[in-house]
Amino acid sequence: MTERPWMKNYPVRWTLDYPEVSLYQYFKECTADYPDLVALVFFSNEITYRELNEKIKLTAAALESLGVKKGDRVALMLPNCPQYVYAFYACMQLGAVVVQVNPLYTPDELEYILNDSGAEVFIGADAVFASFHAVRKKVPVKHVIVSRLLWNEVEGNNISFDIMLQQHEPLQEEADIDPKEDLAVFQYTGGTTGFPKAAMLTHYNLTCNVIQTKEWLSGWVDEKFKDGIKQYYGVSILPFFHSYGMTCAMNTGLTLPAGQILLPRFDIEAMLDLIKKYQPLLLPAVPTVYIAIANHQNIEHYKVDAIEICNCGAAPMPLEAMARFEERTGSKILEGYGLSEASPVTHCNPLMGERKPGSIGIPYPGTECKLVDIETGENEVPAGEAGELIVKGPQVMKGYWNRPDDTAETLRDGWLYTGDIAQMDEEGFFFLVDRKKDLVISGGFNIYPREIDEVLFEHPKIAEAVSVGLPDDYYGEIIKAYVVLHEEETATEEEIIEYCKEKLAKFKVPRIVEFRDELPKSAIGKVLRRSLLEEERRKTE
Repeated sequence: MTERPWMKNYPVRWTLDYPEVSLYQYFKECTADYPDLVALVFFSNEITYRELNEKIKLTAAALESLGVKKGDRVALMLPNCPQYVYAFYACMQLGAVVVQVNPLYTPDELEYILNDSGAEVFIGADAVFASFHAVRKKVPVKHVIVSRLLWNEVEGNNISFDIMLQQHEPLQEEADIDPKEDLAVFQYTGGTTGFPKAAMLTHYNLTCNVIQTKEWLSGWVDEKFKDGIKQYYGVSILPFFHSYGMTCAMNTGLTLPAGQILLPRFDIEAMLDLIKKYQPLLLPAVPTVYIAIANHQNIEHYKVDAIEICNCGAAPMPLEAMARFEERTGSKILEGYGLSEASPVTHCNPLMGERKPGSIGIPYPGTECKLVDIETGENEVPAGEAGELIVKGPQVMKGYWNRPDDTAETLRDGWLYTGDIAQMDEEGFFFLVDRKKDLVISGGFNIYPREIDEVLFEHPKIAEAVSVGLPDDYYGEIIKAYVVLHEEETATEEEIIEYCKEKLAKFKVPRIVEFRDELPKSAIGKVLRRSLLEEERRKTE
């Protein structure tokens, strides 16, 4: 790309200095000067940075006693809780590689990831231990550490996380890390087709993305801390095992500094009570969280307007839902974009400057990007035309673990091919059209389901909606919409279809509408089109 149209009014510095240090060193340097500030809030417990650093070093000592060393893989199957933070940064101190594991994984999914990663140490929560126990004899794990969150009984020969920390002195030594080469995290992704792949994220990748994120907020941060360090809070509802939560909530939040209010699962009432109590300034979240807040009957009683930065990513935010959230709370949503392979953030709407609702914003500092033709991926398309988004920057992964062919397909000449279709306007703002794999071709016409979803969300009776393409003998594919209505609302399939006819070209109108009480979602609240497609496939078997 010869031009960067987004540079005409770029809100922060484009060129940054990235220290070549381990993520643990970066964390330690950023937190050294305020030991008495609260770093973590977990239910009624408040943990200071002094206590947090001590627990990290104790965890590192315990893991080292089990033989964990640089390059070894340690699987974390934990919700947002202090033990996750202790274990994550302890691995960073030792140079071990964190294998991120969703606590909701089935035994089959867990078995695949533990075998694929080669993890020999497993740290899991008692609440979700049944999946691990079902595959324990099929995986290479040698040491099993259990974090007692619910104090459930756990079968097998296990090590108690809490007791383990009592048996050691804090480890002061750190591994000798080459930040650009040494791996920090295996972030599993891309399970839409086939098996998930582990994006190999280095210490440099993760540190750079935190620095980029903090630069994006730099004007706000400077204003907040102009009179010295103060106690501020952020809400960690995004799971840390997901790259969005890991970087934007945990790594960025803790190093701002902003104490993180940990929520192990999404409970709207519990979250709002904590917001009312702590008056946090930061809420990185996904659309479903903002929609739940906007739809809450008594939202005015919880002082949600104290939140000054609402970052939204991982899934498209419907414009109608965004407007409702902002109207009811007084807060503004900054939509952004990222993917696991980029640690994950590459784009965001400016905090200081023009914001374009419906766009993913402009590129992060030092993040080159362009749109290329969908067919070959070789020819750049002009502003206003749809193409596959490709990016290049210091946050882009090293590759996929043990997947040279997939790596070669996704990383080409230093560019990360995202698989997302987007358009760029004349000012350099990017607008997602859809996933490349979600593209529906009906009667020769290209249809992007997200466009249909946006129209459905505008219907006053509809709370949630998603559309997919189903096989059809005549058209090739047809559109089916899945709809969740607001409470006490009723509607017919014909009513929704007629509404769509008024808003969409004929070939885009859903042929089928199915009403549901809820839609399948991932652990971070992203609606899972693939689950719906799998349901439809099973119906035809």
